Amino acid sequence: MTDTGIIALLLILLNILFSYKGFTNRTFFTTYRFEVDPILIHKDFKRLVTSGFLHISWLHLIFNMISLSAFIGLIGANLGGLRFLVIYFSGLVGGGLFSLLIHRHHGNYSAVGASGAVCGIIFAAIALFPGMGVGFFGLPFSIPGWLYGILYVLFSIYGIRSGKNNVGHDAHLGGALVGMFVALLMEPEAFAQNYCTILIIAVPSIAFIWLVIKRPDMLVVDNRWFKTHRKNYSIDDRYNEEKNNAQRDIDRILDKINKRGMDSLTRAELEKLKKHSKNMP
Repeated sequence: MTDTGIIALLLILLNILFSYKGFTNRTFFTTYRFEVDPILIHKDFKRLVTSGFLHISWLHLIFNMISLSAFIGLIGANLGGLRFLVIYFSGLVGGGLFSLLIHRHHGNYSAVGASGAVCGIIFAAIALFPGMGVGFFGLPFSIPGWLYGILYVLFSIYGIRSGKNNVGHDAHLGGALVGMFVALLMEPEAFAQNYCTILIIAVPSIAFIWLVIKRPDMLVVDNRWFKTHRKNYSIDDRYNEEKNNAQRDIDRILDKINKRGMDSLTRAELEKLKKHSKNMP
């Protein structure tokens, strides 16, 4: 077995053991998962790494590990085990940092999973080998890596803006970009060879991140898919949607205060902020 194979096997074993411990011990799970307030307030930065070895379910774990396994040989054969490891953890931490940016005002937001790290490996492979085929479970065909990368970025941006499900699109996109850039730092000649693919993936992603920083209110959008299927909502679905929309309003108001001061708020915004303060524990 190659050094990359050994490293990848150890990573998979760690994911299995750590996740199993989380499945059976709720205290362990909550102590090591990604959660905004413990990271930002208590500086518990280890969660950026430990959360990547926890998973919600066996299906979640298996899907991530199969996805990782599909790219081990390609990255390992061309970059070696140590570089594989650097990309893996860079994607993991990069995805977590982007999640912190998106959810910096959502103190109780939490997430787990190796998806950021796995996306880092996948997009490193796409940057180096854009013509490779990317297959899907159960389907008899594959698509070019460059097309998969473009579609994935667009889907992630839509997922972050719409917030239509509980998938951590932010961690996926952050991990993918960091993994791609780290691979290019390791193999800079790949940029000259594959610059079209890299720029098509990187430019909209970087532009979106810049807009999130400069215009956080752009995340406050209606989800047409939700409107179309609103009749299928449960009471919990409606409650969660209303809660998320209210939180996004507060985020926009807080950012407005940060930029322009309290005097810039309208009467309606002041009332929302006052009501939110009363409801805080």
